[in-house]
Amino acid sequence: MSSFVIEGGYRMSGEIIPQGAKNEALEVICAVLLTPEKVTIHNIPDILDVNNLIQLLRDMQVKVERLSADTYTFQADNIDLDYMKTDEFLRKSTSLRGSVMIVGPLVARFGKALIPKPGGDKIGRRRLDTHFVGIQKLGASFQYNADRLIYEIEADRLKGTYMLLDEASVTGTANILMAAVLAEGTTTIYNAACEPYLQQLSTMLNNMGARISGVGSNLLTIQGVEALGGTTHTILPDMIEVGSFIGMAAMTASDITIKNTGYDKLGIIPESFRRLGITVEKQGDDIHIPTHETYEIETFIDGSIMTIADAPWPGLTPDLLSVFLVVATQAVGSVLIHQKMFESRLFFVDKLIDMGAQIILCDPHRATVIGLGNRFKLRGANMVSPDIRAGIALLIAAMSAEGSSHIHNIDQIDRGYQDIDKRLNSIGARITRL
Repeated sequence: MSSFVIEGGYRMSGEIIPQGAKNEALEVICAVLLTPEKVTIHNIPDILDVNNLIQLLRDMQVKVERLSADTYTFQADNIDLDYMKTDEFLRKSTSLRGSVMIVGPLVARFGKALIPKPGGDKIGRRRLDTHFVGIQKLGASFQYNADRLIYEIEADRLKGTYMLLDEASVTGTANILMAAVLAEGTTTIYNAACEPYLQQLSTMLNNMGARISGVGSNLLTIQGVEALGGTTHTILPDMIEVGSFIGMAAMTASDITIKNTGYDKLGIIPESFRRLGITVEKQGDDIHIPTHETYEIETFIDGSIMTIADAPWPGLTPDLLSVFLVVATQAVGSVLIHQKMFESRLFFVDKLIDMGAQIILCDPHRATVIGLGNRFKLRGANMVSPDIRAGIALLIAAMSAEGSSHIHNIDQIDRGYQDIDKRLNSIGARITRL
């Protein structure tokens, strides 16, 4: 198990470029299974979750060629469907939650799929009902094999239908959308997720010959087609990494320019950081964060305590709540962080409390942060990263703390952040990988 040793208290300066969006990459890479023709994808991040998915496709006999550091071609013209019955497939797909999104493409194109209960972050229940119910409504049948702990899915031919999703699940919407593009007739998905990841996936599928309308809204209409062709697609910059860098710059009193951010696709992320008192300067498609000796949390108009909560897009993404929480610990003022979607994602705050942060964990979903400003610095600590987003939050805390910190289980961080230690060290951080 690898670890980071972080020497805190160092300011950074310079430019940093965000990686390609992890969540989008997982979706569009699964979409290559929908066509026998070649698909080229640019700006793929070199991170564990994405690399594991690409290897899973290789094992299924998808032809994969790496053209450059971030560009791959995929051709799924001779897939080995029997590989899904092997113990190796079950082991690999269990450890990768994104593997659930191969179900929609495989059932749509081949009429069958097999998937174990996927893995991923330990952040509470992440049920798959939305995925399964939506694909069932298109005509697929699901059987659970209790002996092998796998789901077996079959369909003679998917047929379009109307459905109202029980929740605006991003991966659930993506899975159903990929199944529906090859279904017979018209599919209408209401309460669909509409994050930029879904907009990008829809654009890619339309470029392959799909007929999807309503892109960017929560009402998608899909006219099924007989087959899809190849295309070329470029993944957006990762909005979660952009947000992480904004918070990191402010908390370490650094002067950083974040290049090529895809600013118009960031939604309310920049404005939400401004509510914490952070200066976020838009410079074309770049973001400049000047040095902050201090930053003060706003209150609501009536003077009541600020609340920052996640919500379906265009609300604030839940993947940044951990960053907002840790950045608030060194602000002036108080804020209530309300994580609505995952009941275990705030449990890492005990590690911040050990570092000297003033946080009250109200319940599994809410934490009140009393910002200490410049009166007290966080102190170095020995920590374990429980998931990707808590891991980056703990790294930010350690970089701002006095003294040395150790973060163990950094494979969790590597799952979502490409060469994060090298990139931050290049602009002045002091992070050593063990």
